Amino acid sequence: MSTVIEQPVQARLVAAAPQMSRITATLHYDPCDPFAVRMTFPAPATLDGVEVCWTFARELLTAGLDQPEGDGDVRVRPYGYGRTVMEFRAPEGTAVVHVDTGELRLFLRATNALVPAGREHLRLDLDEDLARLMGDDGQQDHTS
Repeated sequence: MSTVIEQPVQARLVAAAPQMSRITATLHYDPCDPFAVRMTFPAPATLDGVEVCWTFARELLTAGLDQPEGDGDVRVRPYGYGRTVMEFRAPEGTAVVHVDTGELRLFLRATNALVPAGREHLRLDLDEDLARLMGDDGQQDHTS
């Protein structure tokens, strides 16, 4: 059985107006998918009124705490003292949130306690993953 980390974080959603809306997003880390982090935004904070989940590299989040990182749909960069900006780009537009850097570091420390950075590959079972992709149910074919 795998331990999954879920940590709520306070985020400020940057809007066109000068006031930023506070939301509670949730960071998720599952050692069964050791390279990835998920961030879930509650339905009231989204354009469509449904919960939205973004998946991105744990390494991107780690690196983005100290310097701008990302050139795709998810970008992370430090912002002033104690804040990190995360940008999530979709065809519908870009969501920009400010998150307390300390909360992100706490989350990353917990993920590293489960799967140390650089050791993610040791958590992968490539044979099992390949069998799942191929639709193998574990039965061996003994025909010639």
